[in-house]
Amino acid sequence: MGWITFSIVIACLLVSAFFSASETALTGSSRASMLRLKTQGSSQAGIVTRLLENRERMIGALLVGNNLANIGASALATGVFTAWFGEVGVLYATGVMSALVIIFAEVLPKTVAINAPDRVSLLVARPMQWVLLILSPLLTVIDVVVRLLMKLLRIPIGAHQNLLSPTERLRGAVDLMHHEGGVEKQDRDMLGGLLDLKDLDVSDVMVHRTEMVMINADLPAEELVREVLATEYTRIPLWRDKPENIIGVLHAKDLLRAIRVTEGDTSKVDVSAIALPPWFVPEMRPLSEQLKAFRRRKTHFALVVDEYGEVEGLVTLEDILEEIVGDISDEHDVVVAGVRVQPDGSVIVDGTVPIRDLNRAMDWKLPDEEATTIAGLVIHEARSIPDRGQIFTFHGFRFRVLRRERNRITALRIFPLPPATDEPMPRRAGRAFSFF
Repeated sequence: MGWITFSIVIACLLVSAFFSASETALTGSSRASMLRLKTQGSSQAGIVTRLLENRERMIGALLVGNNLANIGASALATGVFTAWFGEVGVLYATGVMSALVIIFAEVLPKTVAINAPDRVSLLVARPMQWVLLILSPLLTVIDVVVRLLMKLLRIPIGAHQNLLSPTERLRGAVDLMHHEGGVEKQDRDMLGGLLDLKDLDVSDVMVHRTEMVMINADLPAEELVREVLATEYTRIPLWRDKPENIIGVLHAKDLLRAIRVTEGDTSKVDVSAIALPPWFVPEMRPLSEQLKAFRRRKTHFALVVDEYGEVEGLVTLEDILEEIVGDISDEHDVVVAGVRVQPDGSVIVDGTVPIRDLNRAMDWKLPDEEATTIAGLVIHEARSIPDRGQIFTFHGFRFRVLRRERNRITALRIFPLPPATDEPMPRRAGRAFSFF
């Protein structure tokens, strides 16, 4: 009779191991993976999805089943050991059952489940569905009692609020998979760029007016055509009287068609007639909206204006796509070495390099909320326009101003600092040293 009871104890331990593995697997499984498998026709994934949608009752069933199995096994084992060894058998039963429960009913099944939560979830899905159905009346009673106690203790029910937004949680998941080696840096950057579109404005990616290529519409036709053909761009703004007065945008393809119509006589080309009307967009428009606007208008080029209607720069569809996929270069692009890594570990950076591009290239995390370019970040932190040779330390980096032209910082040397030497800096005063 004792051996039959002991066999029941072993069976209870196996049931307890099942519930332990199920708890770890189901709570650690990916809802996104289950939803994807469900759409591919997996019935088990559909069951897991329904269990996760009713998480409270699922956890209740797991805990009830696990505790009943453990308590039952311990009670039966105590009876067996008491029959074999007398009163001292209680101590033997306590020691043996503690070891068996901890190793075989808790640690081992949970370790197996935590290493493959999705696979184990699919295996235990259907049995857990039946357990939930069988224990449903008991779970209803337990749920009523728990809610009553929470109400008496004035603990809010259903007040769950995520600490991070869905976008930030998705970004965290991508960063975690990159850290674990499942996602390459380039793919992580692309996904991060896509998530950033709604948080970025047109002004964050536009080409500033100081770097725009524009042509005077009043130039003689032959000279204007020569200037257009001399550039590497296909869309060029035309201005009249003053550079701020942009009257149109000339497309190189339209110019070539006009030259063909005049049989190669560039003096007969009327550039103003073939120029497209300029499209002005506000600098504070989110990139996600500007991308949709490009698609609606079926155009790739827009001029950016500030709140006073003054032209601040231009933005293209390529500028927005580069925020997702990185730099897009073709055979006509002029390569500008804006970031140069030095043998001593420092990096020489042109002042006009966008902070986001530098972070992407070097895998840094310099803030870009208050400034767009690296020179703008230094000026913002210094609260002044630094002189050549000045050194500033902030955000875990040391910045040295290499060149300054009038009121613009044109080149910087950046030294990444070890964590131990990254001292806090007062935000207003800053820390600067001059070396001339």
